[in-house]
Amino acid sequence: MSLILITNDDGIHSEGLFALKEAMDKLGRTVVVAPDREKSAVSHALTMHRPLKVEKLKEDVYTVNGTPTDCVVIALGKILKERPDVLVSGINRGANLGDDVGYSGTVSAAIEGTLFGVPSVAFSQFYDDSKEIDYTPATYFAERIVRYVLDKGLPPDTLLNVNVPALSLSEIKGIRFTRQGKRTYENAIHETKDPWGRVHYWIGGGTP
Repeated sequence: MSLILITNDDGIHSEGLFALKEAMDKLGRTVVVAPDREKSAVSHALTMHRPLKVEKLKEDVYTVNGTPTDCVVIALGKILKERPDVLVSGINRGANLGDDVGYSGTVSAAIEGTLFGVPSVAFSQFYDDSKEIDYTPATYFAERIVRYVLDKGLPPDTLLNVNVPALSLSEIKGIRFTRQGKRTYENAIHETKDPWGRVHYWIGGGTP
């Protein structure tokens, strides 16, 4: 039976995480090791200046009070007794395209898996702000793609960053490989003051 390691950057309570787990359960034994809270845009950060805590929520489901990269390192180094056949990260709430990749904890988890020599795939789902996210298309393609990776593998030092459009499954024509593009943001910096008059800043995602 294939062993599949699952993580994300949206945290253990993310709908996308367990939508992905449900799809991966059809392909083998799944082990979830995910951040205990939202960790979007932490990139490839590794926690080195404080101890990390691992909590087992139930059989084969763990949280770590750290980053997605921490989760991968601890999963591969301590939690799992054998090397996984594939690592899957996601399903991220929103796309990871162009410059997003440098900030993405979702993609960075897949990068870390690749550095350990584990075939790794990151999944992200576009969404329409006016609607609830439908993870059905992403889980459909995740099952197909991971089944292929389990069967054929990936070239050395190669990962897949899969982005699924905000369309119904019937509207999606198929899968296409492409190169990473450029997605530049006009990052908005919002200045606020606290009750004592001290200035604080929020960095917003801005408009691509």
